[in-house]
Amino acid sequence: MLDAATSNSVAEALNGARGDSVGGVRFVEQAALPENEPYESFIFRTARVPTRDNLHDLFNGLMWLSYPQTKRRLNVLQAEQLAVLGNASTRGPLRDALTVFDENAAILRAPASLIEALRQRNWNALFLDLRAQWVSAELVIFGHALMEKLMQPRKAITAHVCIVDEITDESLAASLDPDRLAAKDFLPLPVLGVPGWWPANESPGFYDDVDVFRPPSR
Repeated sequence: MLDAATSNSVAEALNGARGDSVGGVRFVEQAALPENEPYESFIFRTARVPTRDNLHDLFNGLMWLSYPQTKRRLNVLQAEQLAVLGNASTRGPLRDALTVFDENAAILRAPASLIEALRQRNWNALFLDLRAQWVSAELVIFGHALMEKLMQPRKAITAHVCIVDEITDESLAASLDPDRLAAKDFLPLPVLGVPGWWPANESPGFYDDVDVFRPPSR
C-alpha cells in the first residue's frame, strides 16, 4: 500500500509500498543521479530509480511496482542502445520508440473486429457500431506521462496503443521485440472515446470532432 501522506518524499513512499521484496529496483532521490550519467544507464547499473517529488515520477514508480519485468526490459533495451550509440541528441528509432512506449503507451486486448476498426481509424465502427464489444476488451494505461495527462482530462488525449493477446507483466515484457518497437507499430487511440471512460462519450455527437477523431490519411 502506498502511503504518500506520511512519507517525506515520493521515493520513500514508493519504497514503502515495495516493502522488503527481494529483487527489483529501489527508488532514490533525484540528486543520486550523477551529473554526467544518463538516467537509464544509472538504473541499469545500480537498480536504483532517481525520483522527483511530482506526479510524473510517482506514476513512473507505480509502473515499476506494477510491471517490474516490463519496466526492466525497457530499461535494458535503453541501456544497450546508450552503450552502443552514446547519449546523443539524436535518439534513433529504437530509443525513440522505447520512450514513446514508456511514456504514452496503452495496452489493448480486444476482439478482432475492434482491432481492425482501430487500425482503419473507423471511429464510428469502433465506438458506436461495435460499442457493445468493448465489454470483451481490456485496455490498460501503461505510460506514466499518459497517466499524468489524464489527471486533467480533455478529449484530445491520445495513447499509443500496443495490441497484445494477453496482459500480464511477463507476457508484456516478452512482447517487447526491438524490431517491432523500432517500426513503431503503435495505433493512435483517443482514450476518452472508449465506452465507460468518459460520460460525454455516451452522446454519439462526441465523435463528430474531426480534430480528435481524424479520418485515416489517404
